[in-house]
Amino acid sequence: MDRVNAAILELDYRPNAIARSMVRGITRTLGCISPSLTDPVFTQIIESAQKEARRQGFFILTGSASTGDEFLPLLDELLNRRVDGLIIINAKDDKREQYLQPVVKAGTPIIYIKNSAGNDPVSSVYCDDILGGYLATKHLLDLGHQQIAILLGRENEQCTGERLEGYTKAFREFGLTPREDLIQKGDWSPESGNQAAVQLLQEPDSFSAIFAQNDRMAAGAIQALHQAGYQVPEDYSVVGYDNIPLAALINPPLTTVEQPLDDIGQQAASILIRSILKGVSEPIEICAEPHLIIRDSSTNPVA
Repeated sequence: MDRVNAAILELDYRPNAIARSMVRGITRTLGCISPSLTDPVFTQIIESAQKEARRQGFFILTGSASTGDEFLPLLDELLNRRVDGLIIINAKDDKREQYLQPVVKAGTPIIYIKNSAGNDPVSSVYCDDILGGYLATKHLLDLGHQQIAILLGRENEQCTGERLEGYTKAFREFGLTPREDLIQKGDWSPESGNQAAVQLLQEPDSFSAIFAQNDRMAAGAIQALHQAGYQVPEDYSVVGYDNIPLAALINPPLTTVEQPLDDIGQQAASILIRSILKGVSEPIEICAEPHLIIRDSSTNPVA
């Protein structure tokens, strides 16, 4: 035994985790594909999923695919590395879920994050974005705002349409109709929020509040308002979405809709691992509830 230990030290030997796990039939490795590794929403979800995976003795290989064309090669790479299961964030972007159908048929467990599964036979953990859009808009309507601009995220993402649906639902409840000219397109970036606000300020009396579909666009919009000489919330109220750490540090601190991102990541990893270890094939769907966080960026409209 002493000779074995000496050889281990001399050769810097470490047990091969893949080889050991394959004896049991699994690699204890998960694959994760995200649209981006720089978006703070995705990174927080992934970090939480990684913590849960490590707690259960699993490791996550993570990559990003911003388009459907980038998705398939990354999917093939992860499958070639014999991952036991897949975490797919925004699986319905660019209809990339079509590439997953053969993988599902082959028996590889898959879970969607931030998308409902719909008719796909996979598990999913996502946030109720219709409710989130409704909460943000209702808050502004309750304050007395009626001309509320909305800054949309990318058109190809499911949550963009759902948050818009919640916005429209709140208007209907108040007996109002949202104005088409106050619906501005963005791409989740602060720059797109800034540009949308600049466009809105071409007619500064046409709106009194902005609901940005994420906090980064809200930050860009606030910057544009400040640069134009306006104050938030004295002149315009602004509400964001996500409650990323930056939201509390914006000037003024941002009213926003909080998604339980840590819970989403943790539950997704837990469900996937349970499916791998216990052979659970029945899909599980969890719809997390968002919450409104009221800070200083929203108030009653100027009389």
